Amino acid sequence: MTSTPPALLRTADELHARVRHGRRAVVMTMGALHTGHATLIRTARDLVGQDGEVVVTVFVNPLQFGAGEDLDRYPRTLDADLEIAGRAGADAVFAPAVDEVYPGGEPQVRVAAGPMGERLEGASRPGHFDGMLTVVAKLLHLTRPDLALYGQKDAQQLALIRRMVRDLNFGMEIVGVPTVREEDGLALSSRNRFLSTRERRTALALSQALFAGLDRHAAQEALCARAREVPATQARAEALSALGESRAAADAHAVATSAPGSATAVRAAARLVLDDAARADPPLELDYLALVDPSDFTEIGDDHTGEAVLAVAARVGTTRLIDNVPLTFGTLGAAS
Repeated sequence: MTSTPPALLRTADELHARVRHGRRAVVMTMGALHTGHATLIRTARDLVGQDGEVVVTVFVNPLQFGAGEDLDRYPRTLDADLEIAGRAGADAVFAPAVDEVYPGGEPQVRVAAGPMGERLEGASRPGHFDGMLTVVAKLLHLTRPDLALYGQKDAQQLALIRRMVRDLNFGMEIVGVPTVREEDGLALSSRNRFLSTRERRTALALSQALFAGLDRHAAQEALCARAREVPATQARAEALSALGESRAAADAHAVATSAPGSATAVRAAARLVLDDAARADPPLELDYLALVDPSDFTEIGDDHTGEAVLAVAARVGTTRLIDNVPLTFGTLGAAS
């Protein structure tokens, strides 16, 4: 890690004047850094080594906020951000003003997210992903990295950035870093600070619903694997039944009678937790629960094999939160 505070850069000229040594990694943030961001920065440092350079961008992008969203409310904590970034291993923090990123005002030419950008988060926040991709494209051009790191908590954002970099030949590596969670399971987010004690208790239902879906998925994958091992006889039925009954974390009867690997059952397990939270005080207001193919974020069917993402978005009080977990159908133990 660096032993000195990171350089604070306000303009592209200052950034471009830096002498580069080794590979450059960039971690893009909107500030209000927390442990999740620090994990991204430490991962970037590990990837480029001590001879490389880690640049953290801090920019609250107005194009990503729609009408009625929390642009003015979004926390700005640059002094604390510099300290966190430095401790995690950043060499420089690029914190440009809005007119530095958009010198002519709002850009007339923007990056369109396409059909994937109209689903889930895109449907709930029209135009959000166009604004996100536009600023990511600009920041990638301004920082000129060899690799850029993003958190998997924003799974749809990560998928769209990867697609943009591939489709438009940006020529750098995009690295996804696993979600960092607090001890109670809540995914780290700058917006968590807006939750009251009671709201936070309700908000835990997001991660609990995802973990319930993972439990159901693991049970089904285990049943499927066991079914392949046991001949199609009465012994097979008895073995499957015993396996289902041994799982305290899942409804044994539902597991034993559902189709192994069924996406429907995974959604149902998560939905039960969210339905309970909708009756809590204060209630959780569900935006969406989706089990999707990460290549295009369309819903998967019960015959799906391969990677998937179980994603949820909800509002508790005035705070909107998102979370997701990756899982794999058709391979025992692939859930993570």
